[in-house]
Amino acid sequence: MRPRLVTLVSILAALNGLALAQVPFHRAELIFPLERWHNHGSSIVECPNGDLIVCWFHGSGERTADDVVILGARKRKGEERWSEPFLMADTPEFPDTNCCMIIDPQGRLWLLWPTILANTWESALMKYKVSSNYMKPAGAPDWDFMEVLHMKPAEDFAAKVRAKTEAYLQGKDISDRSRAWAERNFRMAESKLDSRLGWFTRAHPYILEGRRLIVGLYSDGFSFSIVSFTDDWGQSWKMSDPIVGGGNIQPSFARRNDGTLVAYMRDNGPAPKRVHVSESTDEGQTWSLVQDHPQLANPGSGLELARLRNGRFIVAYNDTEQGRHSLAISISDDEGRTFRWTRHPERVEPGQGSFHYPSIIEAADGRLHVSYSYFVRDEEGREGKSIKHAEFDEAWVLAGDAP
Repeated sequence: MRPRLVTLVSILAALNGLALAQVPFHRAELIFPLERWHNHGSSIVECPNGDLIVCWFHGSGERTADDVVILGARKRKGEERWSEPFLMADTPEFPDTNCCMIIDPQGRLWLLWPTILANTWESALMKYKVSSNYMKPAGAPDWDFMEVLHMKPAEDFAAKVRAKTEAYLQGKDISDRSRAWAERNFRMAESKLDSRLGWFTRAHPYILEGRRLIVGLYSDGFSFSIVSFTDDWGQSWKMSDPIVGGGNIQPSFARRNDGTLVAYMRDNGPAPKRVHVSESTDEGQTWSLVQDHPQLANPGSGLELARLRNGRFIVAYNDTEQGRHSLAISISDDEGRTFRWTRHPERVEPGQGSFHYPSIIEAADGRLHVSYSYFVRDEEGREGKSIKHAEFDEAWVLAGDAP
């Protein structure tokens, strides 16, 4: 074949492949049928063999009952259906909640979650398990060990809580609620028990350059976030400076090209409700004062941020200031400063459903996977709950919502 013809054929083949790659793809399914039990707070990972594992908490309700456990399910590579749910963690007669997972550079699966000691979030005790044998045909991982993740903020924690709170409130119209929040934080920060108990997870941890595991934590008592990190894979843990804002909780992380770590957080504070943002330029040890994202709304609901391999940022969140009836996926090409593209896996009228607490990953093949809580009512008004999984490509998000 002559050189020019070879070149032309190559160009046409490349264009054809690009066109095929850009055909939007989306499919979704419930991991298990709708049921009356409370199923919430999922996390999804892709195993090295291409299997997917999702975990979530399941029970009668962690604020009132002690039957809440961590369940999981597996979708083997190439299969259409999810396995039957299996038990991932259970502290007998205590509720286990807000689980998250990650696979470390050694190929081990980590499960992190809090056990709630007294049916209040302020009594959360963090735990984690590690497994080297989780890519099984069926059933739960075999766990190598389980540990309590003991929390011990730095000795100057109370001083930093006070200084950061005062800096955050400076120039704001201080309400009685804000003043009461600040004074409560000052008192709690002086207490060893209050500063060491009640921190717990929501979103995926973050692995920094294959050497540091960063676990995003938050406290409903303080109503702000912090980071626990380990440089020796759990042999020892340190805690960052507090990430202080007005109700910024449940941090999720991505890293910019210049090395800055960015945390997006749920907004549990007063209106306007926006995704909260903080940045760290020293690998997660200290954090900037929390700011509202100029574009992303948040109704007080969990979200996840991730960086795609092409450098774009992606966030899964509820894009309303009130209600969890609209679940959005947004993509940014300027490292999260603005988000140009948005598509909705779920969107209904308020009161018709709740789709929230998303967990999002990019798989090895470039496909995106999200799991989320799926609450809907039948014609008789009875609520059913499940965890839903959606698989899609970036092109599906870039295409935007169907007219």
